Amino acid sequence: MLSADDPLPIHPQRVLIAGVTGSGKTTLAGRIATLWSLEHHEIDALHHGPNWTPRPEFLNDVRAFAETSRWVTEWQYTGKGTNEILPVRADLMVWLDYPWSLVRRRLITRTLNRRLFRTRLWNGNVEPALWSRDAWTGENDIMRWQTDTRFKWDDRMPEIMTQFPHLTIVRLAHPRETERWLRAQAVSGASTAPPKRRSRDR
Repeated sequence: MLSADDPLPIHPQRVLIAGVTGSGKTTLAGRIATLWSLEHHEIDALHHGPNWTPRPEFLNDVRAFAETSRWVTEWQYTGKGTNEILPVRADLMVWLDYPWSLVRRRLITRTLNRRLFRTRLWNGNVEPALWSRDAWTGENDIMRWQTDTRFKWDDRMPEIMTQFPHLTIVRLAHPRETERWLRAQAVSGASTAPPKRRSRDR
């Protein structure tokens, strides 16, 4: 497993971003997509249909983009079939293993903003109103979900390293490390964009 200061041994083409809810997976995926000219497939947008109904095409869509050559996505819905698809094809996993107090604060801020300002998310969905009775119960209790899955990646990492030995894993333990790592990738100039075709000399 690599740290923020270790050079990458590969030129990544297919990237997974893992981390507890609220760690910033989607934001980092977007930045990596820009940095390396990869296609960002936001997996929440593929999963959530109108009225928060899971899209029946979800796994087929995941399979379809996973078979392409250049992408970045968040490693989520591991209990719904993505485990059998994404890590097999990915060549780099970035693990956001941030301090609990930081991810907790981030999730609280994000949730309050989304619910207070009625932010439209994937396929027009909106989280329950901040003041509604069911906003903090059942599947809407995102804070409980974060607590329940707090150690998910810590527990799974030995298995992942054994099951997918081809996967280069970078562990970033703080946003400062993430920024340092991103700067290093930009400075290295290791673009993963496919080479441009040269016209033949005439």
